[in-house]
Amino acid sequence: MRFERFTHNAPRAAGVAAILLVLAAAGCSTAAESPAPAEPEATATMPPAAKPEKADAPSTQAGEAKEKKWTPPRFTARQDERDRMVKTIRAYGCTDKAVLAAMAAVPRHEFVPASVASLAYWDRPLPTAHGQTISQPYMVAEMTRLLRLKAGAKVLEIGTGSGYQAAVLTHFTAHVYTIEIIKSLAETAAKRLKRLGYDVVKVRHGDGHFGWAEEAPFDAIIGTAVAGKVPPALIEQLKVGGRMVIPIGPTHGVQRLMLVEKDAPGLVRQRSIMLVRFVPMLRKDPTEK
Repeated sequence: MRFERFTHNAPRAAGVAAILLVLAAAGCSTAAESPAPAEPEATATMPPAAKPEKADAPSTQAGEAKEKKWTPPRFTARQDERDRMVKTIRAYGCTDKAVLAAMAAVPRHEFVPASVASLAYWDRPLPTAHGQTISQPYMVAEMTRLLRLKAGAKVLEIGTGSGYQAAVLTHFTAHVYTIEIIKSLAETAAKRLKRLGYDVVKVRHGDGHFGWAEEAPFDAIIGTAVAGKVPPALIEQLKVGGRMVIPIGPTHGVQRLMLVEKDAPGLVRQRSIMLVRFVPMLRKDPTEK
């Protein structure tokens, strides 16, 4: 999961503002930012998707999708902290009952390093491994809400990270596919998801810019790292009538969280939702020599 900063149109009580401060160790600004104003919907024709010279075969999986009805695992440890976290998310204005229930159910403390586990339910991003972070709970909730997932929807996530966002998505559908460019993160996330009982999630090591063509089309796509523009392959793999939520903008500085809706093949609408800050969507595993 990647890092982002934002503010929301909610009362800015000092206590709430305090928990939005980013860990100094992550090297992130604590300056307040305002949501981006809504922009007129733009229609654009996207070019054909570029194909990689050699497609990455799925190397890591967290289990095969079950034929029977999927029931997410249940956890009781630190439930009171999750409930307080959900109250904070609700205070920002997110009132979607299904989203709030999912956030209250997934044990975030299982997806963060032991060194910051005590902060797991604060509404802030936290550092994980290889310079990556687990997203702020409110951002996870809001991006999930924007997808408008229906039961049985097929979802693609770009940027597995710790696996937290993927686990949240399983509370809406058993058909969750996620891609991570850093191989060790993909492998660790797959093992973690399986250990915790989220074994319907399929994890793949590869370049998210190319999506997952073998499993396309997808009802929804969620990007947890910033790209300079919406990758053409993701537009191609989004089902007509589908929704994509992805940050777009420069690698450094303020970006925009975009809602992308596909009306017809090659025809999309894009709308700015808010200002955010994410780490870049990498093209190469930085840990590989």
